Amino acid sequence: MRIFSFNVNGIRAIVGKSFIADMEREDADIICLQETKATVAQVKTAVAPLSDYTVFANEAEKKGYSGTAILTKEKPISASFGIGLEEHDNEGRVVCLEFTDFYLVNVYVPNSGNALLRLPYRQQWDTDFCNYLKGLEKTKNVVVCGDFNVAHKSIDLARPKANYNKSAGHMQEEIDGMDRYLNAGFVDTFRYLNSSKDHQYSWWSYRAGARKRNIGWRIDYFLISNLLLDGLKSAKIHQDIMGSDHCPVSISF
Repeated sequence: MRIFSFNVNGIRAIVGKSFIADMEREDADIICLQETKATVAQVKTAVAPLSDYTVFANEAEKKGYSGTAILTKEKPISASFGIGLEEHDNEGRVVCLEFTDFYLVNVYVPNSGNALLRLPYRQQWDTDFCNYLKGLEKTKNVVVCGDFNVAHKSIDLARPKANYNKSAGHMQEEIDGMDRYLNAGFVDTFRYLNSSKDHQYSWWSYRAGARKRNIGWRIDYFLISNLLLDGLKSAKIHQDIMGSDHCPVSISF
């Protein structure tokens, strides 16, 4: 099975670029999208050319904001939306599909914001979301992917010293949040298979030609239950796929 994860920064905008052709070429079994910025109906209309997939989408109460979706060729046993906590479930940030052998969770983790105003909320999110994942894991192994809005280690961003404890995405509180997932038994698939591979990023600012210069951050992840490691075959960052300020990441297992 091959799963893609892609923060598209607006599904209606990216389908006007090379998105459909890119996804047809990659031919993944499952495609997880974050920051769709659209209603469920708008997402389904936008991705309709990808007719081999069934679409499960979640939307925010605020129009044009957040939103997630999973496109799957394999029919799931069940689908759920959100993590079951009202304070977190009005922004359309989670879609979960249950398959025979695992749960697949697609997430768009809240950004702490330029002024770090949402950092306390982000900390609560990390705690509650980790508890949600561990709850699922009591039944089946878990694959969770998406934009986690944190560069975990210095190797995961181009300018760690300039950003550590100064910028959203590399605050110690956010790093602690990622540590929480890993300490709970989930494995960062890319870093597991590429322990020292640097300059591998999945997001670049639109400013100052950051992508062309590869001044980026690795903030998009696949985390998996430890018991799935034996089946993990690859974990990749697809920097050649354009259309968003992010690029897709993928695993096969």
